[in-house]
Amino acid sequence: MAVTKTKKENSNESNRKEIQLALAKKLEVPKMEVTLVPEAQEITNEWLAYITAQSEIENLKNYTLNDVIANATPITEIMKSLQETVPARLNLNAVKARLGVLVTKSKILQQLTEKRMVNPEEISKTAKDLHLEWNNFKIQLNEPFLKTLEEFEEELDLIENAEEQTSNTVLPPMRKRPINLNKALDSLE
Repeated sequence: MAVTKTKKENSNESNRKEIQLALAKKLEVPKMEVTLVPEAQEITNEWLAYITAQSEIENLKNYTLNDVIANATPITEIMKSLQETVPARLNLNAVKARLGVLVTKSKILQQLTEKRMVNPEEISKTAKDLHLEWNNFKIQLNEPFLKTLEEFEEELDLIENAEEQTSNTVLPPMRKRPINLNKALDSLE
């Protein structure tokens, strides 16, 4: 009986060591980042909760899973604050839906980190998902400011008209002067 118990103890200790090693690993988040269009950037520059959330998402790139666990509750609070403080120009259903996804993902992450026996793979996957959902949220922030197909067509028409006007303009011929080779050679010496 004592031998069996020792094997169980060794197995549990081995599991704990594996988990500790996994939790010490750096989180590998994708390098892809969505850039906000200038109009969206202007609004988010004044949105304190957005700035805080952006900073926290940026920090994920340097976090180990232990850091993710330590910051899961603050991340959830930040995402809730983000959801509660949406600026009027961005208070659209699609933006609110994306915020709902961010809050939900952050709550799932928080729950995973509060388990007695944490699962590093689940925590890592959910943290990466949170990063991905942040980029999706930024895409949605850009959406209201993107041009419609009609606006693109109008802009192309304006460019084409401007090009036609410049190509139809007749430039005066260049004045041809005879070159005096002797003078040209003298100036080189």
